[in-house]
Amino acid sequence: MAVNLPNAGLPLDNKLLISLPRGDFDRLLPHLSTHTLEQGIVLMEAGDEVDQIYFPHYGMLSLLAVLRDGKAIETATVGREGVVGAMAGLGLYKSLVRVVVQMPMACTKIAATHFRTVATVSDSVRNLAIRYNEVLLSQARVTAACNALHSIEARFCRWLLQSADRAASDTIPLTQEFLAEMLGVRRTSVTEVASKIQGIGAITYSRGVIKILDRAVLMRMSCECYETLVDQSATLA
Repeated sequence: MAVNLPNAGLPLDNKLLISLPRGDFDRLLPHLSTHTLEQGIVLMEAGDEVDQIYFPHYGMLSLLAVLRDGKAIETATVGREGVVGAMAGLGLYKSLVRVVVQMPMACTKIAATHFRTVATVSDSVRNLAIRYNEVLLSQARVTAACNALHSIEARFCRWLLQSADRAASDTIPLTQEFLAEMLGVRRTSVTEVASKIQGIGAITYSRGVIKILDRAVLMRMSCECYETLVDQSATLA
């Protein structure tokens, strides 16, 4: 459920929206609304026509590839640095992924029809959509390689670091079931890895909340994919 609330923030809390020239942002402004979204909400399913575009303020959205048997695995994450659904600004567009609210969040939302109208007269808005789509494609490539080649432990640490960056917080509300789905592994594997990392003092985990205590240790235990994703995002954004 999306609810208009005063603590939902402002459109300019999103880094892409604040990067737009003032005139182009002002074209979007009458059509923007701010919302809070609860953890676990599915915003889009693969195959859905994208009719809303989301610019996060805080929290995180996960993009998941869904297989025929219903299993899903995360391919990319989006926080306040990005947008979900922006390619609908270039024409009618169907989602290729499931989009889930990974952590409680606030966002700015705009109907795809209004975003498309502005994009027809604004090079900056069109370029925003194309540029960030390249960021998501880059994330998906690196994540696919990471899932195929690196250990669950390294991937777990990479994911925690990514999530902390998106949340701008070292405290991450998360169940082991949800994390297992994101990583495409069994819950027992997540439990084993979380217990090991908690045992060396890098995190604490209790009642669906992970708190990072030693980021440097997580950096050492993570694979190089975390830094690769950070560097690529900075280059492409």
